[in-house]
Amino acid sequence: MKHFLEQTVYYADTDSYGVVWHGTYLRWMEQARVEFCRIIGLDLVELKNNDIMIPVTNLNIRYKASAKLDDKLIVETTISKITPLTVTFSQIIKNKDSERIYTIAELDVVAVNGEGKIYRRMPDVLKNICEQAME
Repeated sequence: MKHFLEQTVYYADTDSYGVVWHGTYLRWMEQARVEFCRIIGLDLVELKNNDIMIPVTNLNIRYKASAKLDDKLIVETTISKITPLTVTFSQIIKNKDSERIYTIAELDVVAVNGEGKIYRRMPDVLKNICEQAME
């Protein structure tokens, strides 16, 4: 499954050079990942209430071009890999009109409990829903 989040570049998203500040892309990726999780049935608040949280533990991002003020963007999110310990999300941020790619990223999340201790195996509720989203 692919999820697409539309985003407009606002003045607050840019730096003194008039281009999108590098950290803004990470915020958009987080928003898209949370929406993706919600759509596939992973309620992050409900998971937390069941002592499961999924923090990002690894992020690899490649900046290919700079978005500018008022650009219309698409953040594309998929699950690309599941292991017994991690779920890997792939995300691309591109221009909605020209499809010019601004960033390509992969990030891993793990399941931890409220004390920050990692689950040695992905909890079934998380694993099952993520596997269904990959099909």
